[in-house]
Amino acid sequence: MGYRNLSECVHDLERNGHLIRISDAIDANLEAAEIHRRVYHSGGPALLFENISGCKFPMTSNLFGTLDRARFIFRDTLKNVQRAIQLKVDPSDAMRHPLKYWRAPFIALQMRPQLVRSGQVMQNETSLTALPQLKSWPGDGGAFITLPQVYTEDVRTPGLRKSNLGMYRVQISGNEYQVNREVGMHYQIHRGIGVHHRATIESGKPFRVNVFVGGNPAMTVAAVMPLPEGMSELTFAGALAGHRIKMVRQVNAASIYSDADFCIVGTIDPHRQLPEGPFGDHLGYYSLVHDFPVLNVEKVYHRDGAIWPFTVVGRPPQEDTVFGELIHELTGPVIPTVLPGIKAVNAVDAAGVHPLLLAIGSERYVPYQPTTQPQELLTQANAILGQGQMSLAKYLWIIDQASDPSLDINDIERFFFRMLERVDWTRDLHFQTRTTMDTLDYSGSGINQGSKVVIAAAGPAIRELPTEVPSDLQLPEQCGDPQLCLPGVLAISAPSFPSGARSDSVVNRFCDSFSSGHSINQFPLVLIVDDSKFTSRTLNNFLWTVFTRSNPATDIAGVGSSTIDKHWGCSGSLVIDARVKPHHAPALIEDPETTRRVDARAARGGTLATYL
Repeated sequence: MGYRNLSECVHDLERNGHLIRISDAIDANLEAAEIHRRVYHSGGPALLFENISGCKFPMTSNLFGTLDRARFIFRDTLKNVQRAIQLKVDPSDAMRHPLKYWRAPFIALQMRPQLVRSGQVMQNETSLTALPQLKSWPGDGGAFITLPQVYTEDVRTPGLRKSNLGMYRVQISGNEYQVNREVGMHYQIHRGIGVHHRATIESGKPFRVNVFVGGNPAMTVAAVMPLPEGMSELTFAGALAGHRIKMVRQVNAASIYSDADFCIVGTIDPHRQLPEGPFGDHLGYYSLVHDFPVLNVEKVYHRDGAIWPFTVVGRPPQEDTVFGELIHELTGPVIPTVLPGIKAVNAVDAAGVHPLLLAIGSERYVPYQPTTQPQELLTQANAILGQGQMSLAKYLWIIDQASDPSLDINDIERFFFRMLERVDWTRDLHFQTRTTMDTLDYSGSGINQGSKVVIAAAGPAIRELPTEVPSDLQLPEQCGDPQLCLPGVLAISAPSFPSGARSDSVVNRFCDSFSSGHSINQFPLVLIVDDSKFTSRTLNNFLWTVFTRSNPATDIAGVGSSTIDKHWGCSGSLVIDARVKPHHAPALIEDPETTRRVDARAARGGTLATYL
């Protein structure tokens, strides 16, 4: 449906059984988020909180709680967008199937944003403290906007064409921010707004920023789309919305999205920062307090009948998992055209997206000889790590498609099985040290500082993977409780990392205690963890524990390790230290009092209780 505003979407979902109303008084401080998390994990409907304690604005969440619901919201436009992307992949397809693309000219028109003189969002003014003060986790530093659309223009070429719309964290209360006057703006490396920020510093002009909330759900999806730098997200939003995005022209200021439910207008001082956070984030831990830019607020607008949309992030899967699935569904066919030789890429949601990438590539360099080791795969891996947010990956596992032509990139267990059958640890590990990593990942040496490793596998299998733990497995003192996570992957509990230390000797002693002929080396991958039973209980536990709690350059060791011509490898098991370290951020835990309150609400029965 070509919704003009969020209300139309909410009413459409309700009419079709995808949304329920909650008339009870709900607190935006922790309670709304607790309800949202439970409903999402139960596969429940979208929610409309009609009565937010101390706030006149209703709130809605879980709009994108399932992929089917996301497809329903865009049921009239999704196929057209997919065809437009397919046309970009293969323009000649329009010649072969002209009827399939008869709407292409209309889609092209919808992709052109439209400048207008006024907008519904500017009907009323309010203040930051009047907005819903959403707090998702007990350790959060204040209230946050969790579905913001942060809009900026390039000061060098003002206007819509080179504008940027991104979903960057926005803190509207707490810390040192002046009440109703300042907002914290948390944006990380490799984000489009950073390019505009840099240009503003060089020009000496004011950095104008608008924060939109609500409007057509297409704007929310556009704000998280990994589009090429310099391409406005407004164009994609128009295609997905099914109509041109209306932007209100402003004199000497950034344009305003006409159909937004809310808009915060202000200016960032390019040289001033204040502490922002903590905030429970999508890796499943808190991102801690750091200095980030400040938005000096000039106006807070809202439309008549405005609804405040929100989501909750935390250890995946969460609602933002569906954003990733939808984006992959739309952009997956484009990957081979952007990255020659690459067949598929999976930013693994259960590992927090950025820590772990899986890829299927292809060896084409020497077609007249059998493939025995990675060659072009390494070129393709470097290309992946040069692409936008994929460059934040810590671990990139890439396999030659010929190893298993039917391999599905989303079949993670089978992917690791095929990798571990054929990887050669003396040859197939390629590190990048002292480089950038995700701002939200605290496994490295400092904020944005860490390392990467490419693990490439090609050629025939070189080992059979054990599927059970040997009964006679002997382990060093203080290490024990071996558990099988996957075929060939063994988790072992070890003592907790010493408080205040940056390193300890447990893993090195562990590796040094084994000879090349020891049965531990049947397992190509061994994990040193705090709790081996937890790590091995589910695939998601394995992915989350290992790849969010380790920094490749410091936490990878191996049995029989050596460095030859500056290339590190090992002849026996590869060992990853995935214990919690003292410098890591704390994991997210629900507030016990809020949990009891929602439990009591569930015990009272009613429509909502079904999903609690």
